[in-house]
Amino acid sequence: MYDTIIIGAGMSGLAAGIRLAYFGQNVCILERHNTIGGLNSFYRMAGRDFDVGLHAVTNFTKKGEKKGPLGRLLRQLRFKWDEFALCPQLGSKVMFPGVELKFDNDIELLRSEIAQRFPKQADNFDRLRGQIMDYDDITPDNYAGSARTRLAEIISDPLLIEMLLCPLMWYGNAREQDMDWGQFCIMFRSIYMEGFARPLKGVRLLLKNLVKKFRELGGELKLRTGVSALKIEEGQCVGVTLDDGTELMGRKVVSSAGWWETMRMCEEGIKPPAGEPGRLSFVETISVIKKQPAEVGYDSTIVFFNDSQKFHWVKPEDDLCDVRTGVICSPNNFDYQDGANLDEGYLRVTALANYDRWVNLPEPQYRFEKNRWYDLISDSVVRFIPEFRRHVVAVDMFTPKTIHRYTWHKNGAVYGAPEKHLDGTTHVDNLYICGTDQGYVGIIGSIMSGVSVANRYCLQDAG
Repeated sequence: MYDTIIIGAGMSGLAAGIRLAYFGQNVCILERHNTIGGLNSFYRMAGRDFDVGLHAVTNFTKKGEKKGPLGRLLRQLRFKWDEFALCPQLGSKVMFPGVELKFDNDIELLRSEIAQRFPKQADNFDRLRGQIMDYDDITPDNYAGSARTRLAEIISDPLLIEMLLCPLMWYGNAREQDMDWGQFCIMFRSIYMEGFARPLKGVRLLLKNLVKKFRELGGELKLRTGVSALKIEEGQCVGVTLDDGTELMGRKVVSSAGWWETMRMCEEGIKPPAGEPGRLSFVETISVIKKQPAEVGYDSTIVFFNDSQKFHWVKPEDDLCDVRTGVICSPNNFDYQDGANLDEGYLRVTALANYDRWVNLPEPQYRFEKNRWYDLISDSVVRFIPEFRRHVVAVDMFTPKTIHRYTWHKNGAVYGAPEKHLDGTTHVDNLYICGTDQGYVGIIGSIMSGVSVANRYCLQDAG
């Protein structure tokens, strides 16, 4: 009998496990795959390490500052700031036809860019910042509502609205074409007001430290251990059934697998209406180049691009991918200490993709289409950044098929379902969810989601 069983060894699941283990709970984390991290993981190929998911950590806080999500995370999980070793971005951009907005971890740069390129909107942008500062974090009463509608009441230039939405939707929005007002406020603060950072060693360092602390506290982590069903008796979740038929009993069960995926584990007849699943999935190309990206003319940390004045945030229906919009990131372009950097140059490009089309391709055509779309995506990218392809020495690419294989998310959805379950509860007693479908996004958000569910539901009767 465990005090808490946690499904999924992603960021939120590991964080929940650490928090509970600190209070002496007997905790077991179950992970279907042979590695940890979920959407934010890593792999090794041909002697190189590749990150998956993580471009950058949002919600950056300088060493010594105690405010903000990162400061709360460090206190709750009892990490030192240096254990995350976060190095700030050098600077990013939003690029639309004929106009670009630079931003970094100081909101004043973005404000000055808006004042220069949209002079009539400077005061309106200040009004928007004021409303966001006043926003009360994730409560059902103020979360819903169209961000586009609210923005149009404050900012009168449609192009500026599209440009502000672009990075925020790319970094955590499951709703097509629009986003919840609460999600907009959370993402605005995490990206524009706090900003991007990254450890030199990438996501591996974060995961290594999370797992190390969990195990040091006596937590149990089982890899290659998938959950096929939840054990529910008289409306209460009392444990799980594993893929091999083994039953594990737990007083509480926390699932970081996603809302749809968790409801799939419930027995027939007691599954609630689950709403619409997420539809947005991605492909990502990774190019290894023989020079540092800055040496070939790419000195930004992240570029969010869109090739028209209307931002295209919708699942592509007519083709495998949509190259009209995308994200370009170089893990080389962070302010690493003492002049350190990665040994080789890396450029990662993310584009919207159609899950159904990718998963239904026969294997030979699947391999062919990966090569073809690498070229098409690269053709799209060099409209916005300098030509880099003659310096490429290795490439890789993952698709919605890859995302589904490692997450089991329906439709290969990266940000879960559009409807979020903010309080983390389900229709079953003692069963809770954490992670993306609770409304938390990004590395720091995912970790804080696990902490909040652990605090609110699994520690309430501890001791």
